[in-house]
Amino acid sequence: MSLHAVQVKGRFYILKDIIKNGKHSTTTVEKLGTAEEIIAAHGCDDPKQWAKERALELDMKAREENDPEGRHYVLARDNVRIPKGEVNSFNVGYLPLQKIYYDLRFPAICRAVARQHSFDFDLDAIFSRLIYSQILFPGSKLRVTELSKKLFEHPDFEYHQVLRALSVINEHFDEIQRSLYRNSLKVVDRKAGIVYYDCTNYYFEIEREDEDLPLSEDDPSDDSSFEKMEEKKGLRKYAHSKQHQPAPVVQVGLLMDLTGLPVAIIVTSGSRNEQMTMVPIEKKILQGYGIHDFIICTDAGLSSEENRRFNSFAGRAFITTVSIKKMSAEDKEWCLSPTGWYMDGEDTKLRRQYDITKLEDSEEDREKYYDKIFYKEKYIESYDEMRDISFNQTLLVTFSLKYRDYTMRVRNAQVERARRAIAQGGTKIERKNQNDFRRFVKSKSTTAKGEEASKIQYMINEDAIAEEAKYDGFYATMHNLDEAETSDILKITKGRWEIEESFRITKTQMRARPIYLARKDRIGAHLLIVFIALLFYRILERKLDGSYTDNEIIECLRGMYISRYPSEDSYHPSYTRTDLTDDIHKYLGFCTDYERMTDWRMRGNCRITKGTSKRKKQDPGQ
Repeated sequence: MSLHAVQVKGRFYILKDIIKNGKHSTTTVEKLGTAEEIIAAHGCDDPKQWAKERALELDMKAREENDPEGRHYVLARDNVRIPKGEVNSFNVGYLPLQKIYYDLRFPAICRAVARQHSFDFDLDAIFSRLIYSQILFPGSKLRVTELSKKLFEHPDFEYHQVLRALSVINEHFDEIQRSLYRNSLKVVDRKAGIVYYDCTNYYFEIEREDEDLPLSEDDPSDDSSFEKMEEKKGLRKYAHSKQHQPAPVVQVGLLMDLTGLPVAIIVTSGSRNEQMTMVPIEKKILQGYGIHDFIICTDAGLSSEENRRFNSFAGRAFITTVSIKKMSAEDKEWCLSPTGWYMDGEDTKLRRQYDITKLEDSEEDREKYYDKIFYKEKYIESYDEMRDISFNQTLLVTFSLKYRDYTMRVRNAQVERARRAIAQGGTKIERKNQNDFRRFVKSKSTTAKGEEASKIQYMINEDAIAEEAKYDGFYATMHNLDEAETSDILKITKGRWEIEESFRITKTQMRARPIYLARKDRIGAHLLIVFIALLFYRILERKLDGSYTDNEIIECLRGMYISRYPSEDSYHPSYTRTDLTDDIHKYLGFCTDYERMTDWRMRGNCRITKGTSKRKKQDPGQ
């Protein structure tokens, strides 16, 4: 059996060819009506194509029902070679990203930008492909023009237009971010009452850093001049690379909300002190995002007195981790003192003080207290000279047997690595960062008599191990929340892992570094695109109910290809159908995993992602 659509005297019919007992016959399955009637009933643009699609649907349904009378065939010919140089395999994994693109009203953002310029390229087409490619085909911008041809929809643009578009995008850096955040509120639930901020850097494959432009005498030097000073400062600078790369870096500050969705980024010189970037990005969201009252959570690297003071007024608050090691001798002694501790969760009226050295006096005590958190608080009064106002901070220090054992295991593993490095001859002992296992190694270049030795000797630094062991199990934060419970403070603090996870995704999955661009404006645009791609991924992750890892989602999108039958202008999925592809299709409202899909159907699917199709959505659950 095969079903096909025919047109007879202006009317469309679906016919069925039947072969039974060696005899061939034809029967009418459906009368579809005239072209005008089909357009009116189904809202299609091409009644002929719609009739063909209807025939295919009925044919596939008959196959699923195992029609005993029928047989199915396709029109592909085994004696016809495909045209040379013609692409016949297309990625459709970009379609969920395209749905997000249109849900966030990106075309309107592009039109608003375009009205302020005069250029000869389609900013919408280039911007969207830059975002999709950052997830699907990360690499240099030179490759975007070619890699975009792998997408089912592939508008034409040239490399020089991509570079020009990058300059335009950077010119509207803050404007695009503001519009994006406001539009996202209608797409996904966001919680900006608590935000997280952290910085990272991305390296370049160059050997020379950028030079600074000279500051004129009338350039202000206070905080209000931050943007102006950044304009003068070289972007690519030698600094501590978090990837341990001996190359110039650029610094990016990321602000994230409680749901794990990015809010905004700020791009600064690689040599800029990261503490100085926090207030400027906060001022940006205060001015254009509709976010005013919030708690900002940071790590110890961003815990400056100025940042804490800024977030002590006008409805803002802060929670920041602090290093006990770097405290004054008085505060350090208070934090590490074994007495004066309270157990979290106890009734404040019945609570008692604990000595943490006695928590393991018996096996019963150890089992009872092992998962408990003990804490003590110290109020610190500070003074803002600029505003002539005093403000209070609370130093909260916690202790946990479980956390103590965890830090001990980590350090013991690092000490063991140090021992192996020494045993191997000490050729790779140079320390790279403060948390490197090499911090437990010391060297000796003199003999017992004080003479210079012919060979440097390496050994385990027992004093360094003992000093670090003092802090096992302790964790300190500074905050200005007067009525917050200890458990709530810790819960908020633990949420910082998501921002570290976001940085990891941009550097591994999206391969945001090394950066191959040289111009400052294009570098800024590239990092903005990475930020937007991260937002797209996070939204899709939420739409999939958080059921899959970043690797599973991104690799799935990259592998979703369909193959074209040139002779009949139809497509066949060449990827494996899984639970994940089914969930993606549920989000889209249509499927791309039918055995055969017409060009008309696929283009209709694309229109659905753009919200422009009048066609009824398919049931992706079938």
